[in-house]
Amino acid sequence: MNIIDTIEKEQMKKAAPEFVVGDLVDVLVKIVEGDKERIQVFNGTVIAKKGCGIRESFTVRRIVQGEGVERVFPLHSPKIVDIRVKKSGKARRAKLYYMREKSGKATRLKEKFAEKVETEQQPASGG
Repeated sequence: MNIIDTIEKEQMKKAAPEFVVGDLVDVLVKIVEGDKERIQVFNGTVIAKKGCGIRESFTVRRIVQGEGVERVFPLHSPKIVDIRVKKSGKARRAKLYYMREKSGKATRLKEKFAEKVETEQQPASGG
């Protein structure tokens, strides 16, 4: 078992991005066409995350010309250049498969805002 674990740790990305189900993300994927390489952006909502370690994957869904397109990406794949979180969505479920039946404005999720930390000093109350 230790041999498998060491091989898996070598293949894993050092800095895996932090995102959760419901986030709107841009996934930059390396595409190889013949001898040329280019980077293609797939943007959409993360509807599922599953697995752990090297086997971790996530599903991204977007609407293209009225059709829903889903793509499953392995998180630690060398073909994934970067994952950028554009918005954090508020989801109450681990899997958002119900989004497949929704269309139009019904597919929007409420945005989750980061809590603001107050660093301002409180005015001293004089006596």
